[in-house]
Amino acid sequence: MKFLRPIIATALAVAVAAPAGMAGAAHAEDRSAQAAPAPQQATDADLIDLADYADLVLRAKVRRQTELKPERAPGVQPGHTRFYIEAETQSLLAGTTPVGERVRYLVDLPLDARGRKPSLRNAEVILFARPVAGRPGELQLVAPDAQLRWNADLERRTRLILEQLVAPDAPSRITGVRDALSVAGTLAGESETQIFLETVDDAPAAISVVRRPGMEPVWGVSFSEIVDQAVRIPPRGSLAAYRLACALPRTLPSEANLAREPADRARASDDYRYVINQLGPCPRLREAPSIRY
Repeated sequence: MKFLRPIIATALAVAVAAPAGMAGAAHAEDRSAQAAPAPQQATDADLIDLADYADLVLRAKVRRQTELKPERAPGVQPGHTRFYIEAETQSLLAGTTPVGERVRYLVDLPLDARGRKPSLRNAEVILFARPVAGRPGELQLVAPDAQLRWNADLERRTRLILEQLVAPDAPSRITGVRDALSVAGTLAGESETQIFLETVDDAPAAISVVRRPGMEPVWGVSFSEIVDQAVRIPPRGSLAAYRLACALPRTLPSEANLAREPADRARASDDYRYVINQLGPCPRLREAPSIRY
């Protein structure tokens, strides 16, 4: 997500420099929008999924929608319709690619309970997209449905996630478990397990679990080369916590367990399971990124 850093930095600077009257108006608008909260369209895990693959995140207002005939909309899920959308750009939340006043894109939307097609005219939306090379103003959504109805709370949550993604110490996207090793200590019931993780950019990531006699296991994660000094439990709801909970398999892969002794192998698996239970589930309302296009 390094491409987002310049625009986020600029956006934060503008926000700090905004006159008090503008800030007050924005707060009033937020309070008005929050008075009647809309049903949640996406969890924070969903927003991280979308933002991870987006070159551009923007707020737009739909001005025109055109339904595509089925023969021009291959791959649409049952109960959905594909639309060609023309929209006005309202604001750029993240991205370094210039965006014009108007944008165009395709989106797949579900029919309602009565089978009716949605009407988007004048609706405000947040888009997670990429520019289409050689076609100014055209966007490709990072998923067929990567358009969310705008509301103040959704924009606030999206901005917070974008800020975490471009932070200097932002954890890399995790793709799996590389290897794990558990070693018994000198005292009965004493041990340390280290679990090294695979990341999309080969950045370091490791989980440590330390057991002491008569005490609960102590665990933490490090996204640094120096594991012992940087290990800590990721705060619940943080980007690091979602990275782990949403990417790690529920059980330690057998081929990743490097211990040879049965007791050490069993302890490594137990420690891994302990961490997974501590992290809790990955709450998603939308499709996982593995099936995005």
